[in-house]
Amino acid sequence: MEAEKMDIRQLQYFVQVARLNSFSRAAESLYISQPTISKMIRNLEVELGADLFYREGKSIRLTDAGEILLTKAQNIVESFVSLSSELDSLRNLKQGHIRIGLPPMVGASFFPAVIGEFHRRYPDVTIRLHEDGAKKVEDDVETGLLDIGAIVLPVNTAIFHCFTFVEEKLELLVPAGHRLAGRASVPLRELAEEEFVLFREDFALHDRIITECVKTGFQPKVVYESSQWDLISRMVEAGMGIALLPETICRDIDRTRISVVSLTEPVIPWQLGMIWRRDRYLSFAAREWIHFAMGVLGERYLPSGEAGQPEL
Repeated sequence: MEAEKMDIRQLQYFVQVARLNSFSRAAESLYISQPTISKMIRNLEVELGADLFYREGKSIRLTDAGEILLTKAQNIVESFVSLSSELDSLRNLKQGHIRIGLPPMVGASFFPAVIGEFHRRYPDVTIRLHEDGAKKVEDDVETGLLDIGAIVLPVNTAIFHCFTFVEEKLELLVPAGHRLAGRASVPLRELAEEEFVLFREDFALHDRIITECVKTGFQPKVVYESSQWDLISRMVEAGMGIALLPETICRDIDRTRISVVSLTEPVIPWQLGMIWRRDRYLSFAAREWIHFAMGVLGERYLPSGEAGQPEL
């Protein structure tokens, strides 16, 4: 029986399997069944006359032939997606689909109202949200799994366009009755002997806090890590340690159980920005989202009320 001729879907499926190192996860992300994606990949292997993956139980990895095809296929798929997106923008105007990455703390604090307002204005545009730490969101925007992401700045501006929508600083949380409770401010060096409760390693604040502590002259003693700011604050309340959290989060802290103190020497900035790839086509819907979010977030959260004009 003659193998099917290679088409763009086969290459798209192959690239997704290679990116995720899994047939099942690729099938889920593409909203197709695993047998369908397995058959498409097998047809591609038959047509090329070479195995593309080593199958070792439930794990897979690329063969030499797979590595060669991946390099070429990524360029072909990106070119096809860019062409399709441009044509869709011309045909459908403000209809479309946007993939946006949001760290949990950022998404819960800043985006529900923005997304709701955007949906009311553009009901035919669908938004798929992906919640991950800021570092994972940045990686997924770079690889093309996401169109746009909200991250903790700074970011590599050679790769990404960016606009800033929040400029705050970190504040110190200590339990009521702590030796530092009630102080107007505390320099970072005074925390050298304290035990810290931090965000997990895939959150940008994890590395930011440790870096600032090391620059100040000590390695922080980390006793607990979490992905949830409210759990971190409860750990502080229970006396497990201290924490450094953004001003926005600290406004919701129960001040009867936790003391919030200004952190100085140094002040650790917390800036949020929306990013997208410089070299990748943005759909009309994604452009509308950026302009809309820039206006709403800049007006609500930046002191000047202006986030600046993004480059599109």
